[in-house]
Amino acid sequence: MMLQQIYPSVNHPYAYELNKDFHFAAAHFVPADEAGKCRQLHGHTYYANVTVAGDELDTAGFLVNFAVIKRLIHDRFDHSLLNDDSESFNDKDPNRFPTTEVVARTICEIVQGHLDGTANRPQCVQVYLRETPTSYCIYRPKRKAGFDGS
Repeated sequence: MMLQQIYPSVNHPYAYELNKDFHFAAAHFVPADEAGKCRQLHGHTYYANVTVAGDELDTAGFLVNFAVIKRLIHDRFDHSLLNDDSESFNDKDPNRFPTTEVVARTICEIVQGHLDGTANRPQCVQVYLRETPTSYCIYRPKRKAGFDGS
């Protein structure tokens, strides 16, 4: 069971906002000398909050099914070595190292990839990813043209 937590809110123009909390256990290492101890293989229990927003509900009355968000991320990353997921991460491009920042962005990209295939097309507007009790990252994708109604 996760404790209730208040997350930083993201401004958006949508009528609905859905938040899904979940966690997953995964190992990683950061393949850069500047990473210090994090260059060594180690693991975390990551706590994530995914925020999806939109104006239209689907045929089930959902913005998106909570279970779908968890399945997309938890089933993919739980009890894995993130570095082995070559579709998401690699050890050549710093923008694809499995750092907290990149994992948060990747979660957003995976969720948005699913949402783009739905009829109501909601947007993943924020991913909050806690790596340790004292360290977390927030990723908010840049808004697309017309996102704010302009």
